[in-house]
Amino acid sequence: MTDVVIPSDVAYPADGFALFPDRSVVALRVNGELKDLATTVEQSDIVEPVTIDSPDGLNILRHSAAHVLAQAVQRIKPQANLGIGPPIADGFYYDFGVEHPFTPEDLKAIDKEMQRIVREGQRFVRRVVTDEQAREELADEPFKLELIGLKGGGAEKTEGASVEVGAGELTIYDNVNRDGETVWKDLCRGPHLPSTRQIGNGWALTRIAGAYWRGSEKNPQLQRIYGTAWPTKDELRAYQQRLEEAAKRDHRRLGKELDLFSFPDEIGSGLSVWHPKGGVVRQEMEQHARRRHVGAGYTYVYTPHIAKEDLFLQSNHLVTYREGMFPPIRMDEERDADGEVVKEGKDYYLKPMNCPMHILIYKERARSYRDLPMRLAENGTVYRNELSGALHGLTRVRGFTQDDSHLFVTPEQLEGEATKVLDFVISMLRDFGLEDFELELSMRDDEKSKWIGSDEFWEYSTNALRNVALASGLKLTEVPGEAAFYGPKIDLKTTDAIGRVWQLSTVQVDPNLPERFELEYTGADGEKHRPIMIHRALFGSIERFFAILLEHYAGAFPVWLSPVQVVGIPVAEEYADYLDEIIVRLKVEDVRAEVDHSDDRMQKKIRTHTTQKVPLMLIAGEQDRAAGTVSFRFRDGSQLNGIPVGDAVRRIRHAIDTKALVNTAEDLA
Repeated sequence: MTDVVIPSDVAYPADGFALFPDRSVVALRVNGELKDLATTVEQSDIVEPVTIDSPDGLNILRHSAAHVLAQAVQRIKPQANLGIGPPIADGFYYDFGVEHPFTPEDLKAIDKEMQRIVREGQRFVRRVVTDEQAREELADEPFKLELIGLKGGGAEKTEGASVEVGAGELTIYDNVNRDGETVWKDLCRGPHLPSTRQIGNGWALTRIAGAYWRGSEKNPQLQRIYGTAWPTKDELRAYQQRLEEAAKRDHRRLGKELDLFSFPDEIGSGLSVWHPKGGVVRQEMEQHARRRHVGAGYTYVYTPHIAKEDLFLQSNHLVTYREGMFPPIRMDEERDADGEVVKEGKDYYLKPMNCPMHILIYKERARSYRDLPMRLAENGTVYRNELSGALHGLTRVRGFTQDDSHLFVTPEQLEGEATKVLDFVISMLRDFGLEDFELELSMRDDEKSKWIGSDEFWEYSTNALRNVALASGLKLTEVPGEAAFYGPKIDLKTTDAIGRVWQLSTVQVDPNLPERFELEYTGADGEKHRPIMIHRALFGSIERFFAILLEHYAGAFPVWLSPVQVVGIPVAEEYADYLDEIIVRLKVEDVRAEVDHSDDRMQKKIRTHTTQKVPLMLIAGEQDRAAGTVSFRFRDGSQLNGIPVGDAVRRIRHAIDTKALVNTAEDLA
């Protein structure tokens, strides 16, 4: 799109329509704040156009589509109560309080009604109201009435509420038809598109789900309708194609088809078991990571899954993260023969994080500056009480294993160690075939009450991480206000094979826990000093990273990660012994190989193992046996015929050692 410029003959004060006649402009940024296109500005204002295809423009488009959805629902079901309707990644949703759940037939009717509203070309008109006026106008909307009281900051803590009310004034948006009548209204901060017609035809409703009001299971359950919206029909179709591809790659589906993992009801929601084939992949991941960590100066430690309440009080987890932890287990109580308590019991909690226990390892004895940096690593299983509605295969579970590392460093070592950590993380992820990375630096903003620690600490730690990020050469986005309350962090994101962005590793600077646990080291000056802690999870969690890899490769792993690397398929049973001998040679070379001795015909065996995404099939008949050769068949159906057995073994071993992705004959050539 060409740059949008303000016409030279504009007379001020002027609104956005006069400033930017280009229809691609749907809103303004005035002095840094998003405003409706109808906003009037002065010549002294700093005004920027917001186009519909920009990130802000897309959010405005999607939020406007959410309002059209809500209006359509209330046209069809007038008694439906309005919840919240924010834009989200690639789309939008709106929550409704209804007597009966929506049906697929309802969704079709709502879709048609939305089309009518879009064609009507209703204007979104902003109107400032007092709390009293809002309560009077929205008297029949109990959820909206509750939101009115949140303006002033509480909205930020409520799922999606910040699009409705914020820290300033209350506003209602009227939907006004061509006759100037208000036909619908909603509590909203805005901004919105000038007209419903600009939503166009690049939208679609996608699904119905349940959702708790304000994201809490303590509140009423509402009905949520999801949708997507794009500037054009072509962009919508491209998105739908991406969804279709994502559905084919869904790790939950592939996990079942490839017999990798499952979630037995008998164990409980969000708790996975790994099947033999999935266990092989996980073992390869863990062993490779372990070798790399040891080589980089990390020491592995082991800690229990459960600890006393006092530990998590001292770490502050029970203050800031109690709702995310499993309920306590009462233990250690003792009673005498009469049943009287002679020793009070203690509450124990399943650990949600490994860091408090690593701190205790550090604290076990006195430390010197010569001991630092101290790098501790653990594949530690943690437990988090995720809401049932938030669970999603292996990417959101209640029990998972963090490949957790904690580094204890001096302030002078911070930048150097953070550089090593980031370089290490990137090189490790490249080992797994990921290449497309970008970084996000979460920093403090100017609201000083939100943060602890000195300005000096924030300045040098933020600068240290910024220098680390810039030195990597990767794209860097700085995000003020998104730091943890105690320190800045770097998040590493990767883009998978179908263009989805995943957040993986985090490098978090933490002076808070060393302070809470009174950690010390003796410096070169003989004085006691406080170390800085770096939290680092490379994969995030082994479960989630496995799911990402599974979807990235669509189940067709590189040879080194494949549960079964080679399958021998005889043309007829009489050639099975010949293949058995080759498979023995491969096993000596530490290759996961087997011969298919089933009664199926050769073609059926090939189809079976292709479906199971085995990277290398070795086929042998009379010609291969007589010549001491073997023929390769690959995932795409291509073949390499008449390869001497010794050469075949060498090629297979080389593919494993180089972590090659082998799908075609060319990949092994």
